[in-house]
Amino acid sequence: MRPDELLTLEQRISAERFAPYRAATGNDAARALRRYERNTEISAAFWAVLSDLEIVVRNAMHERLTLWSLGAYGRPDWYADRGRIFTAQTAGDIAVARRHAAAFGRAESPGRVVAELPLGFWRFLLSSRYERTLWLPCLRDAFPGIRGRGMRRDVHDAMRDLHLLRNRIAHHEPIHNRPLPQLHAVALTTAGWICPTTRRWIAARSRVPALLAAENDSDSDRLGW
Repeated sequence: MRPDELLTLEQRISAERFAPYRAATGNDAARALRRYERNTEISAAFWAVLSDLEIVVRNAMHERLTLWSLGAYGRPDWYADRGRIFTAQTAGDIAVARRHAAAFGRAESPGRVVAELPLGFWRFLLSSRYERTLWLPCLRDAFPGIRGRGMRRDVHDAMRDLHLLRNRIAHHEPIHNRPLPQLHAVALTTAGWICPTTRRWIAARSRVPALLAAENDSDSDRLGW
């Protein structure tokens, strides 16, 4: 690519966004652009993994919360918070989700409400604040593949790391400097805590290992991931 074309692309991407790639490649614009392109490729591959996992996680947690709510209050709509368990932030997230679920004259349904709740919502339901009120009564049963002391913390920490990765990808930030093999393993492990069949399905579809292996086998401009 000609120098003037490289300069044009850098301007279109923005110098600020391009700067970390220049810094990681000794200020070589051509190598920086290749790294940017590879970052986009691996981000897309991770996005597919994280999308599958997010749906699996929220459905598993929703299922256990529904059963718990039926037992405790005789109603399946756990997000109505009849026991006044949720924090103001959590209750606010639910209020927004319910409003969106019923937009344009649609009837509110649990499925629509759940679909409107972001990954961060589910992550924070796994925090220590809800250990006695939600984790022990029901949410631990959403992750039957993990047992022992500290399991809530283990699930929470895994979801925290994956949530942070997802947000970086969603905002088109660099992820090439993150521990990507480990994060891929965390995603698969988390899926396995819920359902081994689903873990195998996500793993079989994931392009992440092949992209990482191809990069590690490259003779030039290794990214070190």
